[in-house]
Amino acid sequence: MPRVVLGVCGGIAAYKAVEVCRRLVDAGIHVAPVLTDGAQEFVGALTFSALASEPARTSLFGGPEPIPHTYLGQTADLIVVAPATAKLLGKYAAGISDDLLTATLLATRAPVLVCPAMHTEMWEHPAVQENLSTLRRRGVHVLDPEEGRLAGGDVGAGRLADPARIADEVLRLLAGVHPLTGRTIVVTAGGTREAVDPVRYVGNRSSGKMGHALANVALRLGARVVLITTANQPVAAGVEVVAVESAQEMHDAVMARSASADAVIMAAAVADFRPKAPSDHKIKKADGVPEIVLEPTTDILAALGRAKRPGQMVVGFAAETERLREHAAAKLAAKRVDLMVANDVSAADAGFEVDTNRAVLLAADGSSAETQLLTKEELAAVVLAHVVTYLGGPLGGPST
Repeated sequence: MPRVVLGVCGGIAAYKAVEVCRRLVDAGIHVAPVLTDGAQEFVGALTFSALASEPARTSLFGGPEPIPHTYLGQTADLIVVAPATAKLLGKYAAGISDDLLTATLLATRAPVLVCPAMHTEMWEHPAVQENLSTLRRRGVHVLDPEEGRLAGGDVGAGRLADPARIADEVLRLLAGVHPLTGRTIVVTAGGTREAVDPVRYVGNRSSGKMGHALANVALRLGARVVLITTANQPVAAGVEVVAVESAQEMHDAVMARSASADAVIMAAAVADFRPKAPSDHKIKKADGVPEIVLEPTTDILAALGRAKRPGQMVVGFAAETERLREHAAAKLAAKRVDLMVANDVSAADAGFEVDTNRAVLLAADGSSAETQLLTKEELAAVVLAHVVTYLGGPLGGPST
């Protein structure tokens, strides 16, 4: 979910920032409001706290983070200031940081959008225009005000841009930072459990950490994410979670949702076999060692490869213990997928149930890459960079 810091300054147009906040939240954006002291003279922080994704911040001191401006600046995907007063523009251009909002603006490398609002005489003053020219040269985006009614009954240039126009500009800017905006990504995670009886199952050691990392990173890149998982692992708010247990349940869930997906990433460790006739009651030890006959499960990855439509991407994962490239290449060809991510699960730092991984990536076009040891979120970013390239558009997400 994209994170936007909404800065609100002390102008009569501050009340319109409430509508901006609502529109951004409705668009699926995580909004963190920051109000100056002047803004609170016009609209209360409680109003924004009730509508935004988190409570409004009003001070450099006494908040939940020890250094709130660096936290906000580093975690923001975009900062928008609406309304931006002449005072704010002057301080920002001069590099003055004497409150939370100006400190956050100086502590970020995210894109910044300022939406000026003031009386016509102030808007047209050479100092204000020079400050705006300075900010534009530094890469700050400026959404010029409109002409219309102003405070005190005046009419002229300086009216804050319409909230709908501001929200549209925010979405336009975020599309450059979030290259998967408008895309749907289906991710699978965890190891399936194939019932022996109501108590016991045949399974594997997959924790689901890799799949959940892929879902989190895809969301940050702007995608609509559907995570089909057997694992009880944390996942970011905004990810649609479909809980399953068996290979058949995962197959049904994946096939029902893959037709409308732009990419399907099969990170789950799906069982190859399942008990052919699971008992409907607990098998008793006193009855002796049971004979368990296995049968193959449906090959979900192969089914996706056969059903793949033009332009859709299918990514498979290969958990191997030997001859990594050979087995991954054979699987890539047999399943008819676009990218195979292979890792050696016998390695202590790159197998199941750990937070790090290293992988060999083999593509259907014959290209390949090998990563060093990465966190699973970093490897997820590498995989999703391939997805972005395949679907079209430059990667604007986390670096690796």
